[in-house]
Formats: sequence, structure tokens, C-alpha cells
Amino acid sequence: MVVSKRSKYIFSFFGIIDLLSILPSYLALFFPGAQSLMVIRSIRLLRIFRIFKLSRYIGESQNLMRALRASKHKITVFLVTVITSVIITGTMMFLVEGPEHGFTSIPRSIYWAIVTMTTVGYGDIAPQTTLGQALASCIMILGYGIIAVPTGIVSAEMIQLKTQEKLTTQVCPHCMREGHDHDAVFCKYCGGTLNEEVEKRI
Repeated sequence: MVVSKRSKYIFSFFGIIDLLSILPSYLALFFPGAQSLMVIRSIRLLRIFRIFKLSRYIGESQNLMRALRASKHKITVFLVTVITSVIITGTMMFLVEGPEHGFTSIPRSIYWAIVTMTTVGYGDIAPQTTLGQALASCIMILGYGIIAVPTGIVSAEMIQLKTQEKLTTQVCPHCMREGHDHDAVFCKYCGGTLNEEVEKRI
């Protein structure tokens, strides 16, 4: 692919993909065993969407990324709340159960709280006292409620994006950015012309 501004492409999404795909080949020359990282080259399959101009998939991936960016503050607050909850509940379980029941330290108790709240439940540590089991039951029920929160946040943002005008996947040859209106002649980011024929007439 030929680009007019190499520095823009280097730090773009597909530029980083190209870098990650060829990096293991050079790392293998200096670090033994690094050739196993060559599986990273499989991410170059993402370029198929651009090569074949599968605008349907590119547009949906752009909508997903825009929804995640729009909801990043809400997700951050959610994650901080979850982290605070597992720290508090893990510490409480350490005080209730103690080392004799496997809760040998606060970090290990926090690990148990994370496993329980995410409804994974490895079973390597389990509360034995009645109070500890009651607390564990509350954490499990809370975990089911927490799972739905980030899904709802991102879904609400995606629905809002669906109501907006659909954008094309045409790339500006000057700034390498996408997401222009379907009838756009000039790039809304840098002001450059999107069509070479229009540029020649100007």
C-alpha cells in the first residue's frame, strides 16, 4: 500500500497491526523461542476487511469502537466500583474466616472475592463458617447483577450511534482518517480533498 504521509500511517490502527505482525520475525533472531510469537501474524487477517472493502463489517467495528470510547468514563467508574467492592468484601472474608479456613492473607481473600463475584468459582478456597457463607452468597448474587452493567452501558451507546447518520469508510489520502459523510468531497478532519479527480480539477 502506498501512503502519502508515512508518519500518519505508522501510528494508525493498521500500521500498528503491520508492526506487530513482523516484529516476532526479528525478535526470533535475538531471543530464542520468540518464534512462537509469530502466531501474532494472524491479526493481519483484519486487513481483509479493508482489502475487500467489506464496508458492512468496517462500519460495525467503527461503531463498536466509538461506543466504547463514548462510554469509557462510565466503564471506568464501574470498574473502580467493582475493584473497591472486591477489596472490601475480600478483607471482610479474611476477618470472618481467617487463615485456618484457607484465607491466609488479604490479597488471597481478594482473589477469592474476584473469583466469586465473576461467578467463576474455582473452589480452591471456600468459606466454612455460617457468616462467611452468608457473605459469599451476597457476593454471588451481586456478581450476577454486575455482569449486566457494562453490557447495558455499551449497548445504550451503540443504539445512540445507530440513530446518527451512517458514515462511509472512505479514507482521506492526506490524514488517513475514516468516517466521512457519504456525500463529502473534503475531509472533515484536515480539509483535504477525498477524490483525486476533484483535486486535479481544483
